Amino acid sequence: MRVPFLDLRAQHDPLHEEILTAVREVIEASAFAGGPFVEKFEKDFVAYCRTNFALGLGSGTEALWLSLLALGVGSGDEVITVPSTFMATAEAISFCGAKPVFVDIDERTYTMDPDLLEQAITPWTKAIIPVHLFGQIADMDPIMEIAHKYGLPVIEDACQAHGAEYKGKKAGSIGYAGCFSFYPGKNLGALGEAGVVVTNDRSFSEKIQRLRDHGQEKKYHHSDIGWNARMDGIQGAVLRVKLKTLERGNVARRAHARCYEESLDGKADLITPREAAYARHVYHIYAVRVQGRDQLMRALTDAGIACGIHYPVPIHRQKAYRHLGLELGSFPIAERCAEEFLSLPMFPELSSEQIETVVREVKSHSLPALAVC
Repeated sequence: MRVPFLDLRAQHDPLHEEILTAVREVIEASAFAGGPFVEKFEKDFVAYCRTNFALGLGSGTEALWLSLLALGVGSGDEVITVPSTFMATAEAISFCGAKPVFVDIDERTYTMDPDLLEQAITPWTKAIIPVHLFGQIADMDPIMEIAHKYGLPVIEDACQAHGAEYKGKKAGSIGYAGCFSFYPGKNLGALGEAGVVVTNDRSFSEKIQRLRDHGQEKKYHHSDIGWNARMDGIQGAVLRVKLKTLERGNVARRAHARCYEESLDGKADLITPREAAYARHVYHIYAVRVQGRDQLMRALTDAGIACGIHYPVPIHRQKAYRHLGLELGSFPIAERCAEEFLSLPMFPELSSEQIETVVREVKSHSLPALAVC
């Protein structure tokens, strides 16, 4: 049996007619750039995240970038984040003219280690961006406590955490603002690129609203130097349709994760993801850790099972950030995980037969033992 890593066709087929109707309504209204369909989605997403404001944007990268710009982050500033994330987190910092400063991750949750945060703060630190990696929220209470101590805003990178929770609070609702990506493969995905910023601060939301529309207060009156970062009307309409299925999809992902965990329990050469005691993990990615990762991936590929690697090169080791001068060994947990992560198939429509196939093939291969911390 062949098992895809992700099956968007299976996700969209039951929604096909509803999506076509939503797109048709946008076409008939000619409301393509921003407009009423985006506003309706923003209203729905505010209710879902339990925040006061949501601003639809063109991508999750723009959500991070404009959030930092709205906070006044610029040349000479520093923003603290983690090296174990997608490149966009650091890019947003760099495109403000600021410097990304990294804190290593916790080996159990793969999110920012709060115990290492305070020592990374300098007089030039302007903001903190914890990343809710793979669908699990970072340990936000100690992060917020440290941020409050130093008067620093926290921007949640929730681009992989739609519907995840921290002690009952939704991702994006804990910090000063939260940033989401709706790239098609996300738990809530658009039919293309889209993103959103959520916040409880009215003045901040108004600043994002101007920045996403060329800095306009009203048409042809520009109070800020902004950008064209509006969400498309079609994406807003489609996301409204798909938002109604997000919780059902997250429940399915959690059930699949339990099946993987129970079936792979006791395999000494493999570490499965752990849900923190404070968390509701939504398993955007189901990344196990193995030594000999490439060997196992080749074997699974040969068996018709598609896998992924998130992320093989930590940001501080990327050529683009070589100028930071961060050598191998600077962030040992992130570096070790980058060598060991292997992402198994994970999407709501996975069948029990597909999961059994993956488990059977994984268990049939012996690899060097891993120490469980």
